[in-house]
Amino acid sequence: MNTDSIEQLINGFCGNASAEKELQELLGAIAEGNGESPGTTALSSAARFVCDYIRQVPYMITVAWTAACNVGLETEMRQIILGVQSYWDKDNDVIPDHIGIIGLLDDAYCSMCSLQAVSDHYQLQTGKFLFPTDLTTANRAVRAVIGEPYATELDRFIMNTVNDSKLLDAVKSLASKEKQLRFELHETIWNHGSADAMDSSPLAILGNLEPPG
Repeated sequence: MNTDSIEQLINGFCGNASAEKELQELLGAIAEGNGESPGTTALSSAARFVCDYIRQVPYMITVAWTAACNVGLETEMRQIILGVQSYWDKDNDVIPDHIGIIGLLDDAYCSMCSLQAVSDHYQLQTGKFLFPTDLTTANRAVRAVIGEPYATELDRFIMNTVNDSKLLDAVKSLASKEKQLRFELHETIWNHGSADAMDSSPLAILGNLEPPG
């Protein structure tokens, strides 16, 4: 799948000299709202994590597409990626892109959560993760940064994108008895150990990012 347009947009904003400052101001405000007072170094580290999260999108799309092709989920993954790309193409989305780096948070979150949903469904049926990186914790942290009511609106888009692809039915059809695997291994389809979690620890300085309830 071609990710050139997404990469150009990301490079244009993440390469902007003011991007880290904008993110530090946002993250500092969130931390203050949670009763925390992180220093400049900690905020800089958190801002770099957010930039890295956004920059990972084209790579993860490529990895997810390759993985889907390897297990026979090309049709479903293509529809999901096209849905993700259509969201990137909108400037006036949930968080408008023209406001700067912060305007890419929703685009990246939609992308990473949609891809993780495919891996989660596949793992549920077969016992193996679809790609080597588990984005769950990072996605949860970025969701908290985005906040409400935006996060719920984005979750609705993600759910609709995955449901429209008929992914669950396709994955179930792959999970015949002989393909059922041992869940305790937590392996990936690449057979080289478990999926490693994307390290979101820099955002710990923002305080409690867990959703209420």
